[in-house]
Amino acid sequence: MGQNTTTVTDADFAAAISSDTPTLVDFWAEWCGPCKIMDGPLDEIGAENTGKLTVAKLNVDENPATMSSYGVMSIPTLIVFQGGEEKRRFVGARSKGQLTSELSDFLS
Repeated sequence: MGQNTTTVTDADFAAAISSDTPTLVDFWAEWCGPCKIMDGPLDEIGAENTGKLTVAKLNVDENPATMSSYGVMSIPTLIVFQGGEEKRRFVGARSKGQLTSELSDFLS
């Protein structure tokens, strides 16, 4: 877990995504290789966009209710929430450059 990411659970998920500041939630698992590859880029994006974007991680093995309620079928899945609503969804690993480009609407 990176220094610039927060951990969310089934218990605090609704509160975590309710902010007007966009929250990027990484649905991941310890055993998922592509998920681990995303750790560095997500931490860097969190550091570079403090105040513009919150980066949160939800372990799907430990928090199956949230995974199920958002229809997450494969990981990594990254979902941007703002004001409690899903705004954008990405499935699969991406480079930092790809992710930054895809998040540009939220980082301006």
